[in-house]
Amino acid sequence: MSEKMILKSFRVTEFRSVKDSGWIDAESITALIGTNESGKTNILLPLWKLNPADEGKIDLKTDLPRDKYHLYRSASPKPVFIQAKYVLSEQEKHDLSTLSGRDCHEFSEIIVSKDFDNTLHYEFPFSVDQEPTIVEKGKKVLTDCHETLESGTDTSNRAEIERRDNAIQIVQSCLHTLETNATFDGLKAVNDELEKFSVDVKSSIACVAMSNALQKYQEIISECGKPKLAQTDNITEYICKHMPKYVYYSNYGNLDSQIYLPQVLQNIERTDLGEKDAAKARTLKTLFKFVQLDPKEITDLGTEDAGTLSQNQIDKISDKKKEREILLASASTGFTKSFNEWWKQGNYTFEFQADGNFFRIWVSDSIRPEKIELESRSTGLQWFFSFYLVFLVESELHHQNAILLLDEPGVTLHPLAQKDLFLFFENLAQSNQMLYTTHSPFMVDSNHLERVRAVYIDADGKTVVSPDLRAAERAKGKNQPQSIYPAHAALGLSVSDTLLVNCSPVLVEGESDQVYLSALKNLLISKGEIAPLKDLIFIPTGGVKGIKATSAILSGASEIKPPVLLDGDKPGMKMVVELRSDFYAAVPEKVISVSEFTALQNGEIEDLFPKEKLAKIIARFLPRPEEVDEDFDDIVENTTPICDQIESFSKKHGIFLEKGWKVRLATVVKKEILRGTDKVLCEKDSEFSKVVELFKKLS
Repeated sequence: MSEKMILKSFRVTEFRSVKDSGWIDAESITALIGTNESGKTNILLPLWKLNPADEGKIDLKTDLPRDKYHLYRSASPKPVFIQAKYVLSEQEKHDLSTLSGRDCHEFSEIIVSKDFDNTLHYEFPFSVDQEPTIVEKGKKVLTDCHETLESGTDTSNRAEIERRDNAIQIVQSCLHTLETNATFDGLKAVNDELEKFSVDVKSSIACVAMSNALQKYQEIISECGKPKLAQTDNITEYICKHMPKYVYYSNYGNLDSQIYLPQVLQNIERTDLGEKDAAKARTLKTLFKFVQLDPKEITDLGTEDAGTLSQNQIDKISDKKKEREILLASASTGFTKSFNEWWKQGNYTFEFQADGNFFRIWVSDSIRPEKIELESRSTGLQWFFSFYLVFLVESELHHQNAILLLDEPGVTLHPLAQKDLFLFFENLAQSNQMLYTTHSPFMVDSNHLERVRAVYIDADGKTVVSPDLRAAERAKGKNQPQSIYPAHAALGLSVSDTLLVNCSPVLVEGESDQVYLSALKNLLISKGEIAPLKDLIFIPTGGVKGIKATSAILSGASEIKPPVLLDGDKPGMKMVVELRSDFYAAVPEKVISVSEFTALQNGEIEDLFPKEKLAKIIARFLPRPEEVDEDFDDIVENTTPICDQIESFSKKHGIFLEKGWKVRLATVVKKEILRGTDKVLCEKDSEFSKVVELFKKLS
């Protein structure tokens, strides 16, 4: 359970090139991809300005849309430019419940927005004091009363019939009032109408029904009279205090190799530096903090007295310089060890040296052991050096409860190093949500396309954001593939328009599914069971979450969606229902579950094979501890998915299953299938006809 607010989604309006982004879902890591000048930065900046950790002031001349500047500059109130929806932790909900006397449920989600007057606004979608919620509650009281009047009146009593008809007329009038005036004022008007009905006959069903309705309305009116949550100071102050800060980075401040310490001391305290110098000062400050060195102390330890020195003075100076050398050597060792835990593009050694008033950073590695100044090494290494410092050091400060906004991170890194950034991001995302912009395919994780949002310019020249990676083409009615090129290329499909002409793609969840199905395809073709007009290729999407994004890329502007094959387990079946009712609503038959072709409702791809045959291969695949008397094929059963049985068997006997074991097992099975033997599947097996049926549906 999270112990802090989580950004669920956000919406940018009337900010620079953005008219209305719509609600953008935020993941633990969210990638905004698009071409240069598509407006990616204009999506990050409003979040930063909502609650900046540092700087982030609103600048009307820069931030207002240019075409509406004359309208908004002196407007009162000024428009809202950012809305952020947060999910609160259990502790935060409990705290707010205690402060307000309200139910915890009312604080399940909150919306915080900011306008160009720098004013924060708060909304509580689940609060009972929201007008739509209260009005609906009032309507229900009236409809319940109406049902009681219609069904419970004694028709033999003329006076009661008259009371009932009068009551029904009043209730219908009240319902009409709420339909035309769905506000607190409307509720008060209904209360006044109900008070007109005389309830002096206690035995009357009509009187009892109207009396109950009036009592409930008086409770509603009383509730409405309480201060709204959004107008309660201690509530909004709590939210403001606990709302995550936003940390925005676009310039990572690469350092010079020779650093003049007196200038460092001066620049660290200055607030009037240019962007480049300020970024360098920020990096230097974090460097000295990380290695636990005081630049003033390093400077003082290197000072020498002028004039003729006594032996005692010489010894003191020598001791100070020796202490400085030891401090720097210790700091160098510590930094080198920490840095190499993150950076995988070589084994680097850093050495910090001080010479008089100058501080130098030397770098060597296992391939080039000679020391070279940091400034003379690759820009990628310099970038990661600064990036690493700023994030790791400042995270100890206000970044602990911060959302990180990275504008074009790693743009100078080698493609392989950009890939390594994902490991860094994944670790950072354990404690900090992150949003970043990119136009590099190497900065898109093809295993997590559900995290990707396409940013593009619409026909009106405004920035638009969509989780549909082909939305740009559909919206403009013409080909605009550039915005999603990074995701396209990340899938290895940069030339897919050519490659897929004679292929039929099928989306599957994982790599092991791809391996099994490719082998089965070759087996069925060799047996003459299928003869697809186009080659079937199976594309893993990194799990069920990646299905929609991958399908959007492959379908292109034609919107011809590829078939999807999903496991019959709980996540797979949930996605089957979701796709058939939404993304594949027009072609639900293209969403296929493995459970349709196995005897198991929650079956997976592995369950397409005869269990006895597959179990023999698994028995050879799994290591067998000496003390274990049974093999896997001795205990396999037909009523449980075989992967579940493998995990249970391994746990029981202390067998460690390494990460990726499913793919390695699939590779072993594929080799056996391609040998042309019947050790995995043959025509005599009852499962064979089901596999043929599946492939005919996929073709």
